[in-house]
Amino acid sequence: MALPVQLQIRYWIVAAVALVAILWLLGDVILPFVLGGAIAYLLDPIADWLERHGFSRIWSTITITFFAVIVFLVLALLVIPTLVEQAIGLFDAMPKLLGQLETFLTTRFPALLDPDSQMRQSLVALGEMIQSRSGEIVDTLLNSAMSLINVLVLIVLVPVVTFYLLLDWDKLVAKVDDLLPRDHAPTVRHLAAEIDRTLAAFIRGQGAVCLILGIYYAAALMLVGLNFGAVIGALAGLVTFIPYVGALLGGILAIGLALFQFWGDWVWIAAVAGIFFFGQFVEGNILSPNLVGQSVGLHPVWLIFALSAFGTLFGFVGMLVAVPVSAALGVLARFALERYRDGRLYQGTDAGSGTGTDGASGGGDQD
Repeated sequence: MALPVQLQIRYWIVAAVALVAILWLLGDVILPFVLGGAIAYLLDPIADWLERHGFSRIWSTITITFFAVIVFLVLALLVIPTLVEQAIGLFDAMPKLLGQLETFLTTRFPALLDPDSQMRQSLVALGEMIQSRSGEIVDTLLNSAMSLINVLVLIVLVPVVTFYLLLDWDKLVAKVDDLLPRDHAPTVRHLAAEIDRTLAAFIRGQGAVCLILGIYYAAALMLVGLNFGAVIGALAGLVTFIPYVGALLGGILAIGLALFQFWGDWVWIAAVAGIFFFGQFVEGNILSPNLVGQSVGLHPVWLIFALSAFGTLFGFVGMLVAVPVSAALGVLARFALERYRDGRLYQGTDAGSGTGTDGASGGGDQD
């Protein structure tokens, strides 16, 4: 005899509370395992593809690990130092840029020369704040990152966890499937497949879009000679997963810097603006339709809320799990809405007994 619905709900609530408690209490401890699991999830399709082409699972994992180490070394030696250097330089240059902005505005709006002007006071206060805290901001970012992902975790623990999870990924999935409640197994498998489809479309597809656009923005801005072009392009690509935010944020920063650097040379200013317009065109018409798909199921507002809420509650680990959890909740919400529309509460008593049967088509799921 299946468990009553009320008792089943209690079990699921206890499981959800336990998950939240683990994230709350062991956030930093489980970080390498969360990172390793996320990377293994992203790489599993490549391992499956290699297996279909004659590789064993162990050699598939070794091959992927070898190329991942090469990519990491290239990033660590060539790309990351450049981005960090430009980020620090951008923070250091902000007071000077704000001074130039103040000169520009006071030349065209003499009223700003009035010491009592609200805009002048705001500009002065902003410049002093950035000048006094620019180094502190960079140090805080770097120190917080290193406290979360220290050298030992980055170089040793995360790759080891990723290697073993990737090696045994299919076995782990089979073990979890074997532990599913028998009455609910078909429904859980269906929901898991929907969640995987959503995550695959969003994380893998959108990750590829972010990488392509980040490389494009950084390379194009550097080619036109924009100062700090690499870090602005990388930042624009990084936040591209939130529609329009990447191009808007990167475009404002890049065009603003271009106005200072190329003032009077409108061709280069137009070139900087054109880089972002072209990037948005390519993303909307070529990259996103082919790599992400048209129906991912993660609304930008829901995604921003999830990132903010989980980041505030659970720190960096929370931000890592925000996307999969928000995707799972979205799938569950759509499933619940479908069951509601098939049920008597929505269709009413006039639908007859057939509607009730359809609403309970999940078998043991209604027990």
